[in-house]
Amino acid sequence: MTVAIIGGTGLYQMPGLETESQVVETRFGDALVFVGKGNSQDLVFIPRHGPDHSTPPHRINYRANVKALEQLGVKRVLAIFAVGSLTLDVPPHSLIALDQILDFTHDRPNTFYDGGASGVGHADMTEPFCPALRDALLARAPDHGLNIRPRGTYVCANGPRFETAAEVRLFAQLGGDVVGMTGMPEAALARELGIHYMALAHSINWAAGLHEQVELVTMAMEIQAAMLQLGVESLRAATLGKCKCENATYFVYPPRES
Repeated sequence: MTVAIIGGTGLYQMPGLETESQVVETRFGDALVFVGKGNSQDLVFIPRHGPDHSTPPHRINYRANVKALEQLGVKRVLAIFAVGSLTLDVPPHSLIALDQILDFTHDRPNTFYDGGASGVGHADMTEPFCPALRDALLARAPDHGLNIRPRGTYVCANGPRFETAAEVRLFAQLGGDVVGMTGMPEAALARELGIHYMALAHSINWAAGLHEQVELVTMAMEIQAAMLQLGVESLRAATLGKCKCENATYFVYPPRES
C-alpha cells in the first residue's frame, strides 16, 4: 500500500527520509514527487509549493499533483497546511485535525470532470476529509506527545494576498477556525478520484485584525518530526471500515478517458 504526504509552507522535505525525485507525467501536466527509498518505498512526498517554494497558491497545478498520486497507486493521503487562526480559541502553534472546509477560491481548475470525454461527475463533499484516517490520527497522537484539536473548519481563500480584517471577521462568523490558501481544490480533487484524504493544520499566525501585525511562528523540528511520524503511521495503520471516500463521486456522464 502506497501512502503520501503533501507538505505546505515550511515543509519541503521529509526529515530523515532518503528519497529520489521523480517527474510524473499526467494529462494535466507534470508533477514533481519524491519517492522514499529502502524500507520507505511505499511513501510519496509532494511539496505543494515546490521544493524551493517557487509556486504561489493560485498557480499550483492541483490536478497534476492529485492525478500523479493516483497514477502512483496512492489511496491514502495526509495533507499538511500552514494556516492563520481566525478565533482566539485556536491560537498560533495549534495543531488541528480538520473536518470541514469553506471554499472562497476562484479561477482555479477544480475538477477532473469537465464534460465531453472527461465525463460529468459530482463528488459528495459532506465530509471533505476522510473520517477514518482522522480517527486513526487522533487515536495515536498522544503516543507521539502531540495535542491535536479533533475538529476544525478550514477557510480556503484564493490568495496570494493575505485577508482583510473584514474578511477575517466574516470567515469567523461563518464558522471558520483557520484560514489558508491551498486546501481547495486539492481536497475535492482527491475525493473525485476516491482517495482517502485527511488534513492536519498548523497555525503559524493570527489572521488579520486579531493582532497588531502579522507575526509568523515556526514549528520546532521535534514537533515537525513527531507530526510526520504520526501521519505516516496513521496512514499505514488506519482501518477504513465503511468509509465512503472511494465511492463518493456520482457520474451523470461517465468519463471516456483516464
